[in-house]
Amino acid sequence: MNIKNKIIDFCKKNRISSTEVADALGKKGVFRNVNQLNTIQDQYCVGEVRCVFAANKSNYTVHEQIKNTKEGEIVLIFSHNCKNHAIFGGLIAKFLLLYKSASAIVVQGKVRDAAYLKRENFSIWCEGVTPLGCYNKKSKPYPLLREKKMRKEYDGSIAICDECGVTIIPKNKINQTMLGRLEQIEIQEDLWFFCLDTLKWDTKKIVCDKAYLKDTTLLSKNHIVHLNKLKKSLDKKK
Repeated sequence: MNIKNKIIDFCKKNRISSTEVADALGKKGVFRNVNQLNTIQDQYCVGEVRCVFAANKSNYTVHEQIKNTKEGEIVLIFSHNCKNHAIFGGLIAKFLLLYKSASAIVVQGKVRDAAYLKRENFSIWCEGVTPLGCYNKKSKPYPLLREKKMRKEYDGSIAICDECGVTIIPKNKINQTMLGRLEQIEIQEDLWFFCLDTLKWDTKKIVCDKAYLKDTTLLSKNHIVHLNKLKKSLDKKK
């Protein structure tokens, strides 16, 4: 298993949240302004990113580019000059999430057919809803230089999507170091809540003072084994 699949597998098995991943990245990586469309049921998705582009109130290129989507991928749709036009609705959502078995769709824009998308409980993160759709005819394309930049940055990255939003691990961070930081954040979260729920420590003592690094008498053997991993702050810029 390569390192990318190891990170995806670790996140899935441990349900590493978008919040925890942002912390592991040093308070970075959030794909801004998108929220989970279906909030009634808990949704959690992790996968490799495939970039798709829409521009100038047309989703012609979206229809064109999604045909090659692979199972388990998270389709990340960028839009340019689409204003209040929905990038897609029920048809594209069903094609991608049911027939192509994509894990999720994240769209820099709005969607329509909200009642259907919610009824089907599709895994979609977007900027909102609107009844106004895009045209399905060719238009002036997405700005080429910006598309190249977005593809370089996001194609093949890893997206973690949950109720809090979307965080993306960039390609240059998909390595053993990042896996170690994710393991560290998981250990830290477990220890912090142990100190809060069991030891009844206040949050300053836990988070700011990190008293558990010195006052170890009340910790479990399992916590003590991992203390060395917690001495280095995840908040330090790399």
